[in-house]
Amino acid sequence: MNTETLASYSLVAIYSAMGVYLFAFIAFTLDLAKRSAETPIAAAVMPVARRVGQLSASGGVTTLERPVAQDAPAPVRRSSRFERVAYALTILGWILHVGGTVLRGVAAGRVPWANMFEFSLTASAIIVGVFVFVQFWQNLKFLGAYITGFCLIVLGFGTVGFYVDVVPLPPALQSYWLIIHVFVATLGTAFFAIGAGLSIVQLIQTRREAKKFPGLAFLDTIPNAEKLENLAYRVIVVGFVFWTFTLMAGAIWAEHAWGRYWGWDTKEVWTFIIWTIFAGYIHARATRGWRGSRSAWLAIVGFGAVMFNFTIVNLFFKGLHTYSGL
Repeated sequence: MNTETLASYSLVAIYSAMGVYLFAFIAFTLDLAKRSAETPIAAAVMPVARRVGQLSASGGVTTLERPVAQDAPAPVRRSSRFERVAYALTILGWILHVGGTVLRGVAAGRVPWANMFEFSLTASAIIVGVFVFVQFWQNLKFLGAYITGFCLIVLGFGTVGFYVDVVPLPPALQSYWLIIHVFVATLGTAFFAIGAGLSIVQLIQTRREAKKFPGLAFLDTIPNAEKLENLAYRVIVVGFVFWTFTLMAGAIWAEHAWGRYWGWDTKEVWTFIIWTIFAGYIHARATRGWRGSRSAWLAIVGFGAVMFNFTIVNLFFKGLHTYSGL
């Protein structure tokens, strides 16, 4: 097959993945609606026999069986049909998504993340992949609508606004550091995206627990605000490790390509700003007692900076990384 044919097959796979993600998004949304419609089941009061001693008229002790009320354990919510279908569709969409991304790489004869279109394919695929596999660690399917909706937006902008034909790499990108630096950056972005989603839900859950948000009954079926905050912190710490490596690898690559480790290029500055925000998040939460809503807002601001770096910086700021907007 020639390059044009492989590139067209790649687009077909990506469009197919977007269609499947759309149905997954709808199913995840219906699952949230079903959770809101569910009536919490009160703990049943079950009588149990309890042996008690009673003094008889003759002076002896008679053992009697007296029923005593005891609370039954709280029921565990089982996943709904909508949730199971949505998760299965997400996996199917992800397989098509990865297939389309790989086909793009095969068509180009290199890794598929040399421009904004290809990076949007790869980054969104990794975000969904992390979401799929993180379920083996913690059930975060309540973020499914957020993840699939976000992925649809990224792929939509990528295919409509940033699509470019397969072109040779610029000289500065003809390095093995392209594989290492950008791939690790996408991993960091994926964990930051999930951390931001958890932080958004944490803020909503906090207001509901404070009786300031009477609606959204589905929040009763997900972890409380404190657990959501702890989950977000763990996820963001993983992302921060990847982003730290991204910053270091970028400096080494810059020295190889341009003869200096740091040059205050716009992209370099924003990468460092993102690192500083998340370093401040981790430090403040660990040593300054920044818990609750303040830490959640800082996590969201950090992910906002990541998206600003990917979109606005790439499109409207000039510098040595201008090729990333091709």
